[in-house]
Amino acid sequence: MNDVLVGRALVKRFGQTVALGGVDIAVRAGEAVAIMGPSGSGKSTLLHCLAGIMKPDAGEVHLLGQRIDTMGERKRSELRRTRFGFVFQFGQLLPELPAEENVALPLMLGGVPRSQAVRQAREWFGPLGLQTMETRRPGELSGGQAQRVAIARALVSKPAVVFADEPTGALDQRTGHDTMRLLVEATKHNGAGLIVVTHDPNVAGWCDRTVEVRDGLLAGGVRA
Repeated sequence: MNDVLVGRALVKRFGQTVALGGVDIAVRAGEAVAIMGPSGSGKSTLLHCLAGIMKPDAGEVHLLGQRIDTMGERKRSELRRTRFGFVFQFGQLLPELPAEENVALPLMLGGVPRSQAVRQAREWFGPLGLQTMETRRPGELSGGQAQRVAIARALVSKPAVVFADEPTGALDQRTGHDTMRLLVEATKHNGAGLIVVTHDPNVAGWCDRTVEVRDGLLAGGVRA
C-alpha cells in the first residue's frame, strides 16, 4: 500500500509554546491510525496541520504525492471539501437540514446538483444502519445516529483521508463502540486513510496503529 498522507518534520509554535517540535507521520490507504496524548500535547494541532486547516511553521505535508501546506487558503479549502472527510466530537450537523442533505452538503458545495447529491448521499444510509432516517433533522436523531450521519457526510465525496477528532467523546460506551466499528469499516471499504485523535485507549484499539504525542513529539507503535 502507498502512503496517501505524509507529514515531514512538522513544526508549529504558538508564541513561545512549541506545539509540534518536528513530527514525521505517514498514513497508508486503508490504514487507521490513532493519535493519542494528554491534553495540550499537540495532537489536535497535528491533525489541523495535516488537514490543511492551519499551516505549519516548518516542514511539509503531502497528499498523494502533492505538497499541500504551501497552497493558498482557497485551494486548501477545496481540498478539505473534496479530498478530506471530517468527523467531529459533536457531529456539527446543520440543524435546519434533513439528514440526507447534511450528508449531501460536501457534494452540493462542490457544484453537484441537489437531486444527484442527495441520491448519492442516500446510498450511505443502508450500510450505516440509518434506513428511514433520511428526512429526519439532527434534533430528531440520537447521538449515535447523528454521528453515523456525520460519518456518511465524511465519506460521501470518496475522500483520500478521513479525520476524526474525538468521534465518540459525546457518546456512551456501547454507542461509541458501534460508531468506531462503523467508522473504521466504512473508511477501509472506501480505501481511505483514517486518522483518529483520541484520549481513549478503547477507541485507539479499533485502529491498526497508535502513535502518541507528548510535548510536541511523536512516539510510534504497532497495534495488531
